[in-house]
Amino acid sequence: MSAAQEAKEGAGVAVGVAANGSDSPPQNGVSGVAGARHGEEQYLGLIRTILQTGNKKGDRTGTGTLSLFGAQMRFSLRDDVFPLLTTKRVFWRGVAEELLWFHPRLHQRQGPAGKDVHIWDSNSSREFLDKMGFTDREEGDLGPVYGFQWRHFGAEYTNMHADYSGKGVDQLQKVIDTIKNNPNDRRIIMCAWNASDLDLMALPPCHCLCQFYVANGELSCQLYQRSADMGLGVPFNIASYSLLTYMIAHITDLKPGDFVHTLGDTHVYNNHCEALEEQLGRAPRPSPG
Repeated sequence: MSAAQEAKEGAGVAVGVAANGSDSPPQNGVSGVAGARHGEEQYLGLIRTILQTGNKKGDRTGTGTLSLFGAQMRFSLRDDVFPLLTTKRVFWRGVAEELLWFHPRLHQRQGPAGKDVHIWDSNSSREFLDKMGFTDREEGDLGPVYGFQWRHFGAEYTNMHADYSGKGVDQLQKVIDTIKNNPNDRRIIMCAWNASDLDLMALPPCHCLCQFYVANGELSCQLYQRSADMGLGVPFNIASYSLLTYMIAHITDLKPGDFVHTLGDTHVYNNHCEALEEQLGRAPRPSPG
């Protein structure tokens, strides 16, 4: 079975949720340890620290940020707990559709917009592509971004309609095969940061590299994210890579362990501060499980 087929099998619940048009993850009751610190408190605490002590910095959007460098959060995925934030709405169907878009070999032929998920529209519009110098590129063509690097690392990118089957390195397949056959390997890594392709991408990858770790029958994942938008991107990324860990654990006959989120430039945009202050006033609810 190919990695794409296995990933779809492992994402059975996610596929069903996306197909049904639901914006909420599956609810099978609530799991958690009484008295334990809620995983979401890490996220809220980091936002609080940034708002209080962050460095004032400019950015490519011209909005301005408060920023810290180097942070880490750890979320347990055990006992069927899923770390979807509860103090704000997270677009669950978008999380699932984007992740499934990353998996197929012909990843570009129908992007998330084809499933009425428009999270990438602003970075693939005619105006944005022209601004970035991609005047000859078809609207909607993001270039060799995440899915291309996961499945065809090193292949020559031409356009979103080309057939890249068998070209480049299928990192996802290698990850799955290594977890199955050599789970103690310390090189179970999938990387979206390909320096030779950066100039061809509409937007360089923010979440660059993930490493998988097997111990005691559990699969854990650590993500390194170079640029972490705490207001919008990070809640989405927590859910996405937790879902990826669930999927790969399922098809490798392991249980989910931890999702570790390591952040580089960890920032709050100036125009998000008021909304995040309001979010800090909400108490986390039990995580879905």
